[in-house]
Amino acid sequence: MLQVYTGNGKGKTTAAIGLAIRALGAGKKVYIMQFMKSFAYSEQKVLREFAPQLLLETTGKPFFLAEEGMLTEEERRKWGDEVVVFPKGKPPQEYKALLEAGLQRAGEVAAGGGYDLVILDELNVALAFQLVSREAAEEVLEKIPPAAEVVLTGRKAPSWLMERADLVTDMQEVRHYYRQGIPARRGIEN
Repeated sequence: MLQVYTGNGKGKTTAAIGLAIRALGAGKKVYIMQFMKSFAYSEQKVLREFAPQLLLETTGKPFFLAEEGMLTEEERRKWGDEVVVFPKGKPPQEYKALLEAGLQRAGEVAAGGGYDLVILDELNVALAFQLVSREAAEEVLEKIPPAAEVVLTGRKAPSWLMERADLVTDMQEVRHYYRQGIPARRGIEN
């Protein structure tokens, strides 16, 4: 089955990690590739040493990407050097190459590693920002053995992907304390 967790609400990655824990508890083998992330998130510390049948990899740099118009001037100032803003449809080529290589790596590992659950975390965002192509993503999905459960997370999942999916969860934000100026908290959001 192909599952897609998308929407502006909090909890897409968290839900995928919960599913990974459930799969591990059932004796299954799990592969997680996190796109647009480096090893800077609290859950990664535990997941990397949690179980020998879990492989966690990341591809990305330790900065936030945003398309022009996505952030207010105040938000841009707040992020400072930690954000790279690019024109819509023209992402930084070096970052695009990094994610394309990560996607290829994910396809190779998922195809040959005997994994029961494959999680491609934040791939939806990478697709939305045109950091990876639809064709490359479809090629990787075709490589994954049919017996594997596949989960793709991230905001802005493209319609073609949601149409292809067997399960789509759209997490909607009703209220978020971020809007009140509360930054991401260690152990809760990162």
